[in-house]
Amino acid sequence: MRSQRKVRDGIVDVLRAAHSATHTAGAELGRCRGIDEDRGVAMQYVQIGSLRVSKFILGSNPFSGFSHQGTPRDSEMRHYFSSAHIKAVMKEAESLGVNTIIGRADQHMTRLLMEYWDEGGTLKWFGQTCPEVGSHEVCIARIADNGARACYIHGGVMDYLLANNKLAEIPPAIELIRKRGLLAGVAGHNPAVFEWAEKNLDVDFYMCSYYNAAHRDKNAEHVSGMPEWFLPEDREAMIRTIKNLSKPVIHYKIMAAGRNKPEEAFAVAAKAMRPGDAVCVGIFPKEDASILRTDVKLLENALAKK
Repeated sequence: MRSQRKVRDGIVDVLRAAHSATHTAGAELGRCRGIDEDRGVAMQYVQIGSLRVSKFILGSNPFSGFSHQGTPRDSEMRHYFSSAHIKAVMKEAESLGVNTIIGRADQHMTRLLMEYWDEGGTLKWFGQTCPEVGSHEVCIARIADNGARACYIHGGVMDYLLANNKLAEIPPAIELIRKRGLLAGVAGHNPAVFEWAEKNLDVDFYMCSYYNAAHRDKNAEHVSGMPEWFLPEDREAMIRTIKNLSKPVIHYKIMAAGRNKPEEAFAVAAKAMRPGDAVCVGIFPKEDASILRTDVKLLENALAKK
């Protein structure tokens, strides 16, 4: 099944590359139209390792009920996001030129992705390790065995290991990810994670959260309803850190979990994104069915103003 998906991904990439070649010779390098061109939606792509990745990456925290807005909102998301609703969002993302999704290695997401790919879905999966699933080794095996193209270490885990002087266990995990044939990365909410990574790891990408919303010194996992804070100074500190990183960065939590105005959030992210960077955004279309299309367009408009 995995080899079939690789072939399918390759066909999609070839078709999109051929479509891009029809643009004028003066078109900006790395920019091409998404497949929803007739409705005016454009998409840019970047290269992360061996993979061509849309600058807008679909996040999936809402699919699993991680709202970062409190327990009632978590429950509302879980009740709304049936398998049918989630697959509809993923298919809409494809129609807008998005070609990558970031998702947890839990049973819910791996089962859903299998079903989605069996029905012809084409999004590439960047798998996130999950502390509740098990060790690094268990998570990496699950991600590799279920069709991911990349794997990264959970941001809360990286924050926890940093706080407890246990980051020495990460280089072997990165080596294992590479042995399984996947792109390798790490996430984090604390800029110090990436300062350490620059000196100690050889990865393909970073996942940088704009907000260090709940310090993970004692527990790597997010707990529904836990106190969280979204401070402007945390965003500024991470953006300063990103400027000096040597690997492509996927910017995430740019909306402060729905607390920032979308126009402002995408404007700040676009300004902070370097040519090889991308952004990960999750959506909750219950109140606004056009939210995904709107967010993609906000990003494209903000990038066009750079």
